[in-house]
Amino acid sequence: MENNAFAAVPMQTIGPVKIIGDEMNDEVMVPLATYESPLWPSTNRGAKASRLCGGIRSTIIDERMTRSVLLEAPSALECRQVVEQFSSHMATLNEVIHQQSRYTTLIDFHTQVVGNLLYLRLEFSTGDASGHNMTTQAADSILQWLLKRYSFLKYVSVSANYCTDKKPTAVNGILGRGKYVVSELLVPRDICLSLLKTTPEKIVDLNIKKNLIGTNLAGGIRTANSHYANMLLAFYLATGQDAANIVEGSQGIVHCEVRGENLYFSVTVPNLIIGTVGNGKDLVFVKHNLELLGCREQREPGKNARRLAAIAAATILCGEISLMAAQTNPGELMRAHIEFERRHDIATTVSTSAELDTV
Repeated sequence: MENNAFAAVPMQTIGPVKIIGDEMNDEVMVPLATYESPLWPSTNRGAKASRLCGGIRSTIIDERMTRSVLLEAPSALECRQVVEQFSSHMATLNEVIHQQSRYTTLIDFHTQVVGNLLYLRLEFSTGDASGHNMTTQAADSILQWLLKRYSFLKYVSVSANYCTDKKPTAVNGILGRGKYVVSELLVPRDICLSLLKTTPEKIVDLNIKKNLIGTNLAGGIRTANSHYANMLLAFYLATGQDAANIVEGSQGIVHCEVRGENLYFSVTVPNLIIGTVGNGKDLVFVKHNLELLGCREQREPGKNARRLAAIAAATILCGEISLMAAQTNPGELMRAHIEFERRHDIATTVSTSAELDTV
């Protein structure tokens, strides 16, 4: 196999998406890389709604990247000793961490003790990086420091699954991992009828019966949405992210309600792991896409990544509201898939923005 081989994934831009909030007030074209060709026109319909309705408001609630380590002690008593003293060592541990990276800072921690096993969940700020390697490196440094200070401790693993990385769990939504973003849109009834071909009441009813009750019946973990993963994977591939993080990234909740005559529609994305620097960001097409999104500017550390997270969550909303609108109408979903997936040339699926605006 050639060392420089690439897997080609079709990529198109949708939009512009209008996004407002603390991180930005802008319209951006959004690149999406996917084999699922109907995703482009569907998400683009949501993008048009964003422009007609004054913009999607994206708010970052929290941000932190985590790595959990696992240590073994003679008994639970010694584990408790380490836990009780850990907070007093935070300043010292950050001095150790900053010897390797000035952008990585330990901001909090959580613990679980099982028998004589100590699970330590470390939480960091990581600037514009998603932080996978930065947190692992910092966790390694903390482990070495702990093993020297507490001679009774034994190393078990630098990753203890209490992080949790690329697995569907409840802990990330509860304690936070990556960017916690909420995107909201208020859609007037006439736009629901003319663009989305449905009513606010039908979308709210579908969200209750499909996303909330249906996901509960399926045993979903802190999640109630239609297809976050579709938009998130396409966005991740186009912007050089670790695509496996869609596992936890696609956990999130759609909340909507009728407000007067209008539809309030929101997506909550609590585990959005995303960055603008680091591995994968030096590829030519990734650089181009990050520039297109305005996420390669000279800004205060962390600002580019927060802007990218705001755009990602808004893009999820665009795709989510369009699909849910389609599913309120019998047969619409399948008709769209047949129309776009049976075309011979996938590049023609989104040949013009005018065509997309009519979908």
